[in-house]
Amino acid sequence: MGHTLVIVESPTKARTIRGFLPKDFKVEASMGHVRDLPNNASEIPAAHKGEKWANLGVNTASNFEPLYVVPKDKKKVVKELKDALKGADRLLLATDEDREGESISWHLLQLLSPKVPVKRMVFHEITQEAIGRALNQTRELDMELVHAQETRRILDRLVGYTLSPLLWKKVAWGLSAGRVQSVAVRLLVQRERARRAFRSGSYWDLKARLEQPGGGFEAKLSQLGGVKIAGGSDFDETTGALKAGSKVRLLAEAEARQLQQAVQQAPWRVAEVEAKPSVRKPVPPFTTSTLQQEANRKLRLSARETMRAAQGLYERGFITYMRTDSVHLSDQAINAARSCVAAKYGKEYLSPAARQFTTKARNAQEAHEAIRPAGDSFRDPAATGLDGRDLALYELIWKRTVASQMAEARLTMLAVELQVDCGALGLASFRASGKRIDFAGFFRAYVEGSDDPDAALEGQEVLLPSLKVGDSPACKEVEALGHQTQPPARYSEAALVKMLEKEGIGRPSTYASIIGTIVDRGYATLQNNALMPSFTAFAVTALLEEHFPDLVDTSFTARMENSLDEISHGKVAWLPYLESFYKGENGLETQVAQREGDIDPGASRTVELEGLPCVVRIGRFGAYLEAKRVAEDGSEELLKATLPQEITPADLDADKAELILKQKADGPETLGEDPETGEQVYLLFGQYGPYVQRGQVSDANPKPKRASLPKGGKPEELSLEDAIALLRLPRLLGEHPDGGKLEAGLGRFGPFVVHHKGKGEKDYRSLKAEDDVLLVGLSRAIELLAMPKKGRGGRTALKDLGTPEGGEEAIQLFDGPYGLYVKQGKLNASLPEGTTADTISLEQAVELLAAKAASGKTATGKPKGRKPAAKKPAAAKPAAKKAPTTTKTGRLRASAVRVIKAADR
Repeated sequence: MGHTLVIVESPTKARTIRGFLPKDFKVEASMGHVRDLPNNASEIPAAHKGEKWANLGVNTASNFEPLYVVPKDKKKVVKELKDALKGADRLLLATDEDREGESISWHLLQLLSPKVPVKRMVFHEITQEAIGRALNQTRELDMELVHAQETRRILDRLVGYTLSPLLWKKVAWGLSAGRVQSVAVRLLVQRERARRAFRSGSYWDLKARLEQPGGGFEAKLSQLGGVKIAGGSDFDETTGALKAGSKVRLLAEAEARQLQQAVQQAPWRVAEVEAKPSVRKPVPPFTTSTLQQEANRKLRLSARETMRAAQGLYERGFITYMRTDSVHLSDQAINAARSCVAAKYGKEYLSPAARQFTTKARNAQEAHEAIRPAGDSFRDPAATGLDGRDLALYELIWKRTVASQMAEARLTMLAVELQVDCGALGLASFRASGKRIDFAGFFRAYVEGSDDPDAALEGQEVLLPSLKVGDSPACKEVEALGHQTQPPARYSEAALVKMLEKEGIGRPSTYASIIGTIVDRGYATLQNNALMPSFTAFAVTALLEEHFPDLVDTSFTARMENSLDEISHGKVAWLPYLESFYKGENGLETQVAQREGDIDPGASRTVELEGLPCVVRIGRFGAYLEAKRVAEDGSEELLKATLPQEITPADLDADKAELILKQKADGPETLGEDPETGEQVYLLFGQYGPYVQRGQVSDANPKPKRASLPKGGKPEELSLEDAIALLRLPRLLGEHPDGGKLEAGLGRFGPFVVHHKGKGEKDYRSLKAEDDVLLVGLSRAIELLAMPKKGRGGRTALKDLGTPEGGEEAIQLFDGPYGLYVKQGKLNASLPEGTTADTISLEQAVELLAAKAASGKTATGKPKGRKPAAKKPAAAKPAAKKAPTTTKTGRLRASAVRVIKAADR
């Protein structure tokens, strides 16, 4: 008798599901997509090599027929799946139930050509009950979902592979454009433009500290002579002056000081007391978008990290499916949540009736539940056995789901108006606000934006003493406070995700990869949780705004998203839609062909910013300043100076530009002489930021000693002593108790301490933010080295298996999203089934790593020798100096198609 073959996407999902299926079921993993459009010229089948459209992967002249190929690294997987299908009497395609999952199942069906019955098996959580239900409720493949995914894929390819080569020619090699990516970049650039255009305004107000029997409280000046006192919202951000028509009173410092003296001497009187009852309802359970936002705010996880961790939790059976727009909860989930509330907080904290939520997001797509803990009873976070990032994310999901079934929080909002007669200055009105939590309700479990509900409750409550009209509280202190209005904040990942969802741009399930691509392509950097656009982003956005305005317009992109959703519901035909978008007089193909000749590369590579004595240009190795100057002989010459990567468009002002240009023209600035060598020590600015150098470059000294400033170090505050200390790194700290010397140094990944164990073996630890590489001592270094060493992604090793004979690096054991694995340097190898943390030996680990190395793949799973996509577009180079193969549509260079794969969204 044959078996039933079940195909899922990942080994982790396969392992989890296997435990819930009968013994005559065989579960295999497809390892994601098994077919896709060609990623480079080598993947194009011989029969299509000569076709003009082959690199594009879509035959635009023949009904937009896609050319699907099996990538080299998937050929072995496909063969294994075909072998597994032999002898099977039934095939169940159990990929995720969304467009992507439906598409993977369709591709599997096309490749495997099964002769046995085939069904789709779908579920939203991996539990015994859910898998049992899925087996009894199999269905046919949903071809409307498949068509919707295929249309989206083709559309993204047409946009990315038509516009990206144009950017290579007109701006810089290796750049990419994308249907959603380019709109997201423009949002970042628009915010940065607003920061540059921002003009700060200043205003003053008063804050008083008052005492009343029962306690003290604070009050702020709100009106003077019946006119509202100006605050930050009353200023025009582009002028720094009050908005036109504002009926407010702007206090200058002198007037504020005068008023400060007057209110301290005059009696105070309570003029009005207001107490308003208020309720707060719990927020809905998580969708993909809100999970990414909260994990970014609370846990400081990127969208990519959040989705990676959530994928692992789903595949191991801890949470329901993590790609969903729905806030709906099943009856099973509601009952489980209510049981948790009753057991953990008491029945008085339950909502009177089960609370259900409805989806309001534009273009809501998925038919799943919200993201919640899996099962008909929720595992308490402390009982899951999870740790680190996985535990933090599971706890966040658990709290939000449980809070959704809790009672409303009841509050009383308090407002008190106090008046002081200041004589000739007029009647001053002050306002004190308070908030009293009468019943915490769901606040006990979850407060949006806060890590600790108990601390959040404390922070939310602002108590006022008992006050009534006519009371005269005593004035203890009055401060005159000066304020400066602040520029609009840059987007955090959470804020960008929220904006994209609000505008109906893209799908929440793709936001992680879109933001990742923006950073990888050098369009933005992430600093202090803020996305800071680069000069390249400014140049590309300006080009697209001028020549292809629709493609970076939020409304146009949202309408495209609507059309794609209508295709998935069968309301719009996919082929006519693609025809109208790409072909015809107004189609993308014609637009690019017509406008390519009009675009001046020199202008496209120039970023003109107001108020600078120069222009910024995008060069092969990044952004640089260019200014005209008069030489000693009276001739005019161009002066060019590299811009440090850390300087952003909003931060570059005339003073910084002048400093960088002056250094280039006059040579580096000397800080003084190194007393040991007699050489001058210079402060210089390079592409990767400021650094110090001992001596000048010369034939006798082609590589003078250099050292970068530590992250956060300010060049203007650098002393000669600190510069010399940096140049003398690494510095000896002393001997380790176990033998071997300890040093502190500064490397490409920042400051560190290292233990030289002998025989070439070294143990490194990065310094923490509070440590100074120039001051860290022996005891602190020993303390840091005693901490568990963390691997990639911040994971802590479960155990150190030791260093193999003849090796330089130790082999460590980690637990990742796909199970246990061993790691030596950059090489990873998964443990075979049945091997545990207790049974794995050093010898076995050496064999596993040797086998992985022999397979020709690195730790990231990419075959050796294959060039990755360039992370820094300005420095990226083409694979060969072969003349580009182009047509009037800007056809891709075959040797470098891989550079813009990530532009497909």
